[in-house]
Amino acid sequence: MYKLIGPDGKQYLSEEPGALGGHRGQKLYGRLDCPSALRAIARPTGATYVKNRVFFKDEQTALAAGYRPCAVCMREHYNLWKEGKLEEALK
Repeated sequence: MYKLIGPDGKQYLSEEPGALGGHRGQKLYGRLDCPSALRAIARPTGATYVKNRVFFKDEQTALAAGYRPCAVCMREHYNLWKEGKLEEALK
């Protein structure tokens, strides 16, 4: 079972792994292979980052839970989010 965050921001168990990863403290989400997240995990203090790591089924769920796209691995979605146009673009 995988621990995912739902649209209400609460954790639940799923048989399917998350499609996106995120950081609870920074309230952001991105691809599982995000270079920024991988660098943070590789640091000597990476355990702290991993403790705050969360996972989402999809982008709509991450947005509903109050998270924003990563400016590194999801630049286009981040720019749309900043302009307040991301949710409309995902429909």
